[in-house]
Amino acid sequence: MDVAPEERAAEAIGSGPSPAAATRRKASLTDVLKGLGQPKIAVMLGLGFSSGLPFLLIGATLSYWLGDAHVNIALIGFLSWVGMAYGFKFMWGAVVDSLPPPLFGRLGRRRGWMLWMQIGVALGLIGMATCDPHVRLQALVAFAIVAAFAGATQDVVIDAWRIEIASDANELDLLTASYKLGYQIAIIMDSSIILLLASWVGWQASYAAFGLSMVIGLAATIFAREPARADIVMKAKSASIILALKRGLDASVGPIIAFFRHFGSTALVILVFVSIYHISDYMRGPVINPFYSLVGLQKAQVGTIRLAIGLPSTFLGIAAGGLFSARFGHWTALFVGAVLQPIAIAALAILVYTGPNLVFFSGWMALDDFSMNFAGVALIAYMSTLTQLGYTATQYALLSSALNWTGKFFKGFSGEIVQTLGHGKNTLAANGEFFLADASLSIGALVFCIILAALDRRKA
Repeated sequence: MDVAPEERAAEAIGSGPSPAAATRRKASLTDVLKGLGQPKIAVMLGLGFSSGLPFLLIGATLSYWLGDAHVNIALIGFLSWVGMAYGFKFMWGAVVDSLPPPLFGRLGRRRGWMLWMQIGVALGLIGMATCDPHVRLQALVAFAIVAAFAGATQDVVIDAWRIEIASDANELDLLTASYKLGYQIAIIMDSSIILLLASWVGWQASYAAFGLSMVIGLAATIFAREPARADIVMKAKSASIILALKRGLDASVGPIIAFFRHFGSTALVILVFVSIYHISDYMRGPVINPFYSLVGLQKAQVGTIRLAIGLPSTFLGIAAGGLFSARFGHWTALFVGAVLQPIAIAALAILVYTGPNLVFFSGWMALDDFSMNFAGVALIAYMSTLTQLGYTATQYALLSSALNWTGKFFKGFSGEIVQTLGHGKNTLAANGEFFLADASLSIGALVFCIILAALDRRKA
């Protein structure tokens, strides 16, 4: 049967790895410093900020606002499910990989979808700012859902752009570090700066200001360059699929089939590894803030130390993770990250004995933020090398969904575990035991890291 030229192009190019995944060489310090001066690194910083901005504003920070408004605590818990939109990224990836963006098609598929989603996030946040939760709670939640879905889809497109615009794996590491830096700047603003701003001008005005700050992402999108090779592949794939059923199948199932076909039985090992690499960090999430209160740390103390110590440590961890990955390779960086994470989590148990010792707490905050961000950059950089042209958004979203769903499911049991450990003993001691047990979960990540590194060397 005759095959159209565009379909042959899609098969020939679309089944291959992304440029970033196809090339890996040991970078010199000169190469790394030269790469940092590229315009795309600055663009990536702005896109990372745009990606991180809505995440806490529809999650933990929204809960803080609703708590201040004395909304029922049970209802606040249910409303946290708004953030589950981020757990379905692989579905949004299928859409942006297979369909051209309306109206903004001239910008290219990646930039066009980015622009739409950034507008959606801005409108969602500004819409939330118009709602007083005392009288318009349902409308506030509706706008939060808009911001969540737009934010999750924006993440998918930005991840795809980051992977496809990289000329090789070393440049991808630098782009990943820049993305993580921009993302963390937004997270710091969401978790600390907005609290100060809200105390001066109120929550609604603060959300309006943060919604307007999405202009940073819009500017980065305008200045970004479309990854031309990937755009050609996606257009060829779209042109080759005549029947709507076939197009839908290729968009949703094709990327997953291609992923398992490319990696074979190793694909399952990869998914397990990605799922458990950050499981310790997820597990402690719901209990860490109540633990601070039990220890006797004041919110103002925690916030101040987070800004003064946590922020620079975060930046150092991001920079170190990106540069270390570029210089020594993914597996070495992933192994180091898998060692640092449980050390930081286990060290948290020492607070049980020191009490609200600000010197120790400051040192622990520095270690924790450095370790988690080093490991985070290493994992993101590794996942980025696993995608294939034409399926970049969907496949990366599949990997990140595996990471998120596992952590978000299991962390729901952390409070119950602490409560069970606390029967018949001091509550503080129960928290200490929990953190030590939680740290031990990282053994699995270390084991799978060694297994995958060995398989990778054998393949090479």
